[in-house]
Amino acid sequence: MKILYIRNFYLSLFFILFALLNNSCKKTTSSAASSTAPTVVTTATIINVTSTSAQSGGVITSLGSSAITANGVCYSSANKTPTTSDSKISNTIVTNQYSYPPFTSNLVGLSPNTTYYIRAYATNSAGTGYGSVVEFTTSASLTAVTTVVSTFAGNGTAGYVDAGGTGAQFNNPVGVTIDASGNLFVSDTHNSLIREITPAGQVTTFAGIPTIGFSNGAAATAQFYAPTGSAFDSKGNLYVADFGNNVIRKITPAGIVSTYAGNGRAGYLNGAADSTHLKTATDTMALFNNPQAVAVDAMGNVYVADRGNNVIRKIVAATGRVITIAGTHTAGYVDATDELASFNNPAGIAVDASGNVYVADQGNSAIRKITPADVVTTIAGGTTQPTLLNYPSAITIDKLGNLYIVDESGRVFEYTTANVLYTLAGTINAAGFVNSSGTSALFSNPQGIAIDANNNIYVADQYNNCIRKIVVTIVN
Repeated sequence: MKILYIRNFYLSLFFILFALLNNSCKKTTSSAASSTAPTVVTTATIINVTSTSAQSGGVITSLGSSAITANGVCYSSANKTPTTSDSKISNTIVTNQYSYPPFTSNLVGLSPNTTYYIRAYATNSAGTGYGSVVEFTTSASLTAVTTVVSTFAGNGTAGYVDAGGTGAQFNNPVGVTIDASGNLFVSDTHNSLIREITPAGQVTTFAGIPTIGFSNGAAATAQFYAPTGSAFDSKGNLYVADFGNNVIRKITPAGIVSTYAGNGRAGYLNGAADSTHLKTATDTMALFNNPQAVAVDAMGNVYVADRGNNVIRKIVAATGRVITIAGTHTAGYVDATDELASFNNPAGIAVDASGNVYVADQGNSAIRKITPADVVTTIAGGTTQPTLLNYPSAITIDKLGNLYIVDESGRVFEYTTANVLYTLAGTINAAGFVNSSGTSALFSNPQGIAIDANNNIYVADQYNNCIRKIVVTIVN
């Protein structure tokens, strides 16, 4: 009996120990399974590439199972999928309470005319996570891009004066565009006028009177309400986003103003551009809500950054109908197709020769691209890196497909077809009125941008009440 008792005691003890050991193994396995490396995204845009230097970076989107011990970028000209065993830049680890902010890495000592492969990394106790690989090529020689900023028209004082150069006055100009002859057209927003500036700098009033209103007819008597962006078609017609009237206006080369789309009432509705394109007795006219910018493609289709509706609209030339090509009407930030994508206060728009539409998505601090199939992607900036493009307000495109951008913080950029972003002029969050070179020049809430056939850039410098000119020179 005693033996049986002892046997039962040890058998029970065996099962208890087995259960404890088994549970311990499960905990160890579970702990190992939950040990994960960080998730990181490489900045898609390479910044200020020269022959020997560049700037990149990334953002940590998931910390993984433990604190970050290292982060930065790794790069190579030989390894197309570089790791931390290749060349790398280690950034100082900065943490907020619950997350890590985006980081920027400066690459130096690069070789001229060389293709590099780069990706962001982040390391914790579980391992290293990598972002996608971005490719870029350094300049072939020791060239430098220099810019000189001057005042083309206006003197900094708000007013309404037609005169030459700095003798003229504007009142919060917002939009600029250039015709085939090199004349500059300015949406003089607070004067509710369209002004024209010759290549020699002579300023005249092209359309409107300095009184808010909504009337069509001869340019000299027509009325606008805070016009903003504008664009020409191939026939010389000027289309204007009449922001306060919630319509798109058309001005012919003969100086006749008409309402091209919308009826003056704020809203969101697709349909006929105007009453002449109504199909049936129950058909409706399209409605806009504070349209801010327009662009025109080779077929005469007009694209509208419908700011108040957070969507991108298209006025189809062949049918006279207004459709939505991207956006959900509700502010957001989603890359997707058609109306599954979302924007936040789109402020600028441009279209290239292939029919791709580029949007300065101001509220998301991003440049978005819409393909002819209406697929929306982010090509630069975004909410994870808001200071890269700090509230971009306007965008234009040159004949080679390079983009030019202004942001409200006071900077002017070029975004090349090689996905490289260059700061051409201005300094972030340093408002002022200074004519100088490069980043020494200062702007105050720039809102419009245009480029002429000689690659001179013009900026509607809103709070300085003037038009600035940027001359770009490449020095070997």
